[in-house]
Amino acid sequence: MALAGQSTFLFVATLHSDERVAIVDLADELHVQKQWIFKILRRLGIRSMRRRDASRGNQSVATVTAIEATAIHAEIVRVSAGARVDAADSPVEVLASYPDDVGAFYIIQLEPQHDPTRVKVGFATDLDGRVRKHRTAAPFARCVANWPSKRTWERAAIDCITIGCEQIHTEVFRAASLDQLVERGSAFFGLMPKLALDVARDEPEAPSRAG
Repeated sequence: MALAGQSTFLFVATLHSDERVAIVDLADELHVQKQWIFKILRRLGIRSMRRRDASRGNQSVATVTAIEATAIHAEIVRVSAGARVDAADSPVEVLASYPDDVGAFYIIQLEPQHDPTRVKVGFATDLDGRVRKHRTAAPFARCVANWPSKRTWERAAIDCITIGCEQIHTEVFRAASLDQLVERGSAFFGLMPKLALDVARDEPEAPSRAG
């Protein structure tokens, strides 16, 4: 069932926005799996477009416009709040249909020279792309440590690694010691199951059906 106002939204997006957002970046920013975003795209009648992204070695990635990204965010908020069109909209059911995203948990030093203990921590399915994205605002940003991680481990990892740090923004902290953060990260992920990092596709495969 189409959502009310869908055609108007797409019309406005076409007229007023040329900026495009990579779906992999959108998933990381919204802390959801890419498969959920593709499901929402189909429900909203939005078609992603592929473009080559210089920040990812000129690889072709699926993108949406900035306005479409805003609509996707609103739909995720709507579904998460329980205002569902049908049972299949449930975030729990959607996420249970796919394996948890695997990527990297990172510690990025934002200003190594002027503020060396101010860091951004978090999860990304595309670490190189995330570092390049941060460099648009912090040109000298560098990743000082990363570990294979599942998305669902992110919150616990942040809480454990940043104990006693000054929180500046949601995932930005100032630490007393950068080495201490790295040591805590190594200790935390040393206790977690070992992960094999596979190269993820932009588009999810259709689930196979037995019989």
